[in-house]
Amino acid sequence: MSRFFKRKQDEAKEKKEANKENQSTAGSTQEDSGAAGNRGLFDSLDSNIETVRSLFRDVDILRIKYISSENDKTLVYGIVYLDGMVDPMIMNESLIRALIKSPISLNDEDPIYTLMTQVLQINEMKDTGDIDEITEAIAYGDTVLFINGINRAVILNTRGFQARSISEPENEKNITGPREGFTESLTINLTMVRRKVLSPDLKMKTYTLGKRTKTKACICYMESLIDKQILAELYRRLSMIDIDAVLDTNYITELIGDAPWSPFRAIGYTERPDVVVGKLMEGRIAVFLDGTPEVLTLPYLFIENFQSSEDYYLSFFYTSFSRMLRVIGFFLTVTVPGVYIAIIAYHPEMMPLQLFISIAAERQSVPLPAALEAFVMVFVFDILRETGVRMPSNIGQTLSIVGALVIGQASVEAKLIAAPMIIIVGLTGITSLLVPKLNAPVIYIRFVLLVMATFFGFFGIIIGISCVLIHTINLSSFGVSQLGFSGKFKFQSAKDTVIRAPWWEMILRPIFAKDKVREEKGGPRK
Repeated sequence: MSRFFKRKQDEAKEKKEANKENQSTAGSTQEDSGAAGNRGLFDSLDSNIETVRSLFRDVDILRIKYISSENDKTLVYGIVYLDGMVDPMIMNESLIRALIKSPISLNDEDPIYTLMTQVLQINEMKDTGDIDEITEAIAYGDTVLFINGINRAVILNTRGFQARSISEPENEKNITGPREGFTESLTINLTMVRRKVLSPDLKMKTYTLGKRTKTKACICYMESLIDKQILAELYRRLSMIDIDAVLDTNYITELIGDAPWSPFRAIGYTERPDVVVGKLMEGRIAVFLDGTPEVLTLPYLFIENFQSSEDYYLSFFYTSFSRMLRVIGFFLTVTVPGVYIAIIAYHPEMMPLQLFISIAAERQSVPLPAALEAFVMVFVFDILRETGVRMPSNIGQTLSIVGALVIGQASVEAKLIAAPMIIIVGLTGITSLLVPKLNAPVIYIRFVLLVMATFFGFFGIIIGISCVLIHTINLSSFGVSQLGFSGKFKFQSAKDTVIRAPWWEMILRPIFAKDKVREEKGGPRK
């Protein structure tokens, strides 16, 4: 267990002990308090409505409507909901009309049961007497039905707030394969996954995160494939989250990751339902969060940084070549500036004579040393890239390309920067686009290797790469080595890493799956 989680556990224990006295005194105070302290409901409709009104004080979109039955004028209902978060059609046709025409009376043996089974025409409803559950349901867009003379209420699913339509994710576009992507609605996202997996083996467990936001989350997994120890560890870490608001999956990533100070991710993320289903079929866990289209997948292997969902929709010949290009691109984007500086400053004898003469001629009129040139140009390129991302999409790409061309050409003509440096920085920037999931680690590793090359030449680059390699080897994701080490090398374990073997050759699932055999008999179909 890392020091991070030990510290979180200690803080949780201290907080629990510190709250013991407060809880004991609060219990006695709550018993003697009025409606604000009573966590249950009253028999009086007006008292229940007043309790809800006080809890939602200064919430101007709170709506309260009273209805009486045609058959029994003494039977009065109170409907509470938030304006703009309910479906008007369901409210008018399935709730209000049904209550007005309701044949039941207070003399019935169980009016709540009769309402839920014979009167209300709503697919999801639940009776409760807990005021906390009622307030949470109202805040989430449900409607709560109170009945005069009964100390229970009915929570009705009348949610009808607007959600973004399903479209292909901008950052994960494919040439072939499915085009749909997740939205900000948890219900819609779960539905897209369920449509692809019809087996009851797919489990979906709800969870609540954030002390104040009460954000809904859902943990999905295939029961026959998941390692129960990994699932238990996930629940343990989620239970340790003590924060007011959880608005995005990155909140969870930073709070439950194995190595919070590492630039490399310990938890995967995607906006594509087909990717999530593919991960579930490999024995992984998916964590959905209401309000964000990104879904977390774990455990996470380092090789996933170089994989794409499109790899499984195209020929394995092409996708294997593409993966090798991404791996090569990662090494080039972090090492090319450092290698260039090391050769220019320390090892010029490694260059062909004609190339050395050309570079030396270009550098004669340049006032800055090569190392400073590299730092300035790499930094300027990162500024242009970040500007292009933050600008509106219709002008962002144009601004990045034009800015790079204008600044590069002007710098060379003004003899501030040597022309070879523009080529080096351009190659570095292009290769970084091959591995978008490693954008953050690439920036740090590139500058570290550049500093090491500036002071120690190739010897410094070797030290820097060795440190990165040692750090990567020690990375884990929920107890699973991110490099997929299982004690000894197995050829089956390498068939979906740097290369993508044909489906009939990929017999085994990853090492962390409970059921490791994907296909009993391999071989092409004839």
